[in-house]
Amino acid sequence: MSLTSTLILKRFISCTPSHLRSCIRSITYMPRPGYDAVKPVTPITTDGVPRPVTLIPGDGIGPLVTGAVEQVFHAMQAPVTFEKFDVHGNMNKVPDDVMDSIQKTKVCLKGGLITPVGGGVNSLNLSLRKELDLFVSLVNCFNMDGLPTRHENVDIVVIRENTEGEYSGLEHEVVPGVVESLKVITKFCSERIAKYAFEYAHLNNRKTVTAVHKANIMKLADGLFLESCREIAKSYPEIKYNEIIVDNCCMQLVSKPEQFDVMVTPNLYGNLVANTAAGIAGGTGVMPGGNVGVEYAIFEQGASAGNVGKPKMVEKKKANPVALLLSSAMMLRHLELPEYADRLESAVKRVIKEGKYRTKDLGGSSTTQEVTDAVISALK
Repeated sequence: MSLTSTLILKRFISCTPSHLRSCIRSITYMPRPGYDAVKPVTPITTDGVPRPVTLIPGDGIGPLVTGAVEQVFHAMQAPVTFEKFDVHGNMNKVPDDVMDSIQKTKVCLKGGLITPVGGGVNSLNLSLRKELDLFVSLVNCFNMDGLPTRHENVDIVVIRENTEGEYSGLEHEVVPGVVESLKVITKFCSERIAKYAFEYAHLNNRKTVTAVHKANIMKLADGLFLESCREIAKSYPEIKYNEIIVDNCCMQLVSKPEQFDVMVTPNLYGNLVANTAAGIAGGTGVMPGGNVGVEYAIFEQGASAGNVGKPKMVEKKKANPVALLLSSAMMLRHLELPEYADRLESAVKRVIKEGKYRTKDLGGSSTTQEVTDAVISALK
């Protein structure tokens, strides 16, 4: 490793808050959509009092789909109030008042934020995850009745380490035309994501955890990730543990996705695997997800929203609100409001099954508002 790389890595470690360097910490779990609620470690709601939640509509289709959530929550009288902020992906940083709100409410619902490609501009999505230590990204990819796909019996949970790996953001130009980018893997972060994956499997009656890696090439970095997963697996003998190389994983996903249950991955691989699984199960427009840490959680569309910045979709108001509606159901369970979560999720699935109101990505021609109105009608 070059001297410059060593200095950057030392700075990364020294800047890590002391509470992140401690291995004694609790975890907040996100129950899988469709399952009975499991109370988080630290209750964060008070009976009878509306729960404040930070709302970031975001860019492109974001205001359309977050608006759908607001309407549905109002219709079913969910005890949630939103603190709404105007944030865009081209900002230099997340505004202080937004961070103050999230740190106060502990929970955020977010539309997509455009991430500028190249140019040295930081991703606000990445900044939020790092500043709030949202070390888990969870995406649930599953078949829905009435939505035909190539494969049946798909029900995959991708649990991705969210704070390091290739997304550590440690890059510099050594000399003109030569850029060095560091992939950081730590035992602490690897163990805590593995712990989360096995705890999630245990709490949600899942049978298998599969670690995705490239340790045959990145023997030290991904090797450390695998060693950590193997060590944690010893504490969960009732859960089957296996491993798969990431390129073989992608091939297996598109040929026989039903073999996978819970998948635990380093940062970059999880991003690719989650989007592949989402496409197999019905598309990114219907897959819920969220980012969670010890204190805070942000819920958003599970797989990357490549249509966030498409002006035609915004102009025609035909964005698919299903993914964010299901993500908001996950948020309601996180807030210990399972009865509202069940009601919302059942209504969304009923609309999908009936097939009368669907946006273009699902083979229909409905607008965002038409789908939203259908969900509200299905609540009754």
